[in-house]
Amino acid sequence: MTYDEAAINIVEQFAKFSPKLSTFAEMAFEKRWIEAEDRPGKRPGGFCTSLPRSKATRIFMTFSGTPSNVSTLAHELGHGYHQHIMEELPALNQRYAMNVAETASTFAELIVADALVQAATDEQEKLALLEDKIQRSVAFFMNIHARFLFENRFYEQRKKGLVNADELSKLMVEAQHEAFCGVLATDHPHFWASKLHFYLTGVPFYNFPYTFGYMFSAGIYARAQQEGTAFADKYDDLLRDTGRMTVEELAQKHLGTDLTKPDFWQNAANLVIADIEQFMEMTAIEK
Repeated sequence: MTYDEAAINIVEQFAKFSPKLSTFAEMAFEKRWIEAEDRPGKRPGGFCTSLPRSKATRIFMTFSGTPSNVSTLAHELGHGYHQHIMEELPALNQRYAMNVAETASTFAELIVADALVQAATDEQEKLALLEDKIQRSVAFFMNIHARFLFENRFYEQRKKGLVNADELSKLMVEAQHEAFCGVLATDHPHFWASKLHFYLTGVPFYNFPYTFGYMFSAGIYARAQQEGTAFADKYDDLLRDTGRMTVEELAQKHLGTDLTKPDFWQNAANLVIADIEQFMEMTAIEK
């Protein structure tokens, strides 16, 4: 998919959920707030930052036409929309905690990823898109869980003294085996040395909010599917309150949900299970 095709697709899919979200995305494309050129030496991945005074957003990413790139673009636009919704609030009320920082981004990503799967007419294309969605679930449920296990155990070890490279690698492999339930073909013992997030000293357990945000936004998305377009205003209100409420308060006020109970989280997990079941059904070998 070309960048222009991705832009059109994202705007169209956002519009099916919320005209406000779609209008914001269209503005970001028209004002060239997104630096997405695929050029040699450019770092992969995506990043979004908002400029409160000018009420603008800047997105940095590399777009090479893959389904994952389309999801990343939608993801970063979700971040921008989160700030856009809050821009009229007092400055201190615009600062939200890490546990809700991935809510709007992952929600936007789900809108587009689901739409791409549903629109695919070729079976191989549908399988590839489903696999891309499932791979992200693996990242959130297993890869990031491994990082959490490693970091937690590292702090326990550090209380006793310095932790050398061999010990760090051992902790990393043990965490990967546990989080991936022993199914990895190969280990990555030096992942602790290569992952930037472990070195962001201002935010311990930086990785945890990604899994929490994924589950929280998936639960919100499940509710959006039930309520349809009428949910869009509730969604905006929820985002607007992220800087002045705990996540438990947000869910109670805007979703009528008690996050200490399993129902909300199970509904979120059911979306992932449905993707996996569809993938397994499509790839089943007939006897």
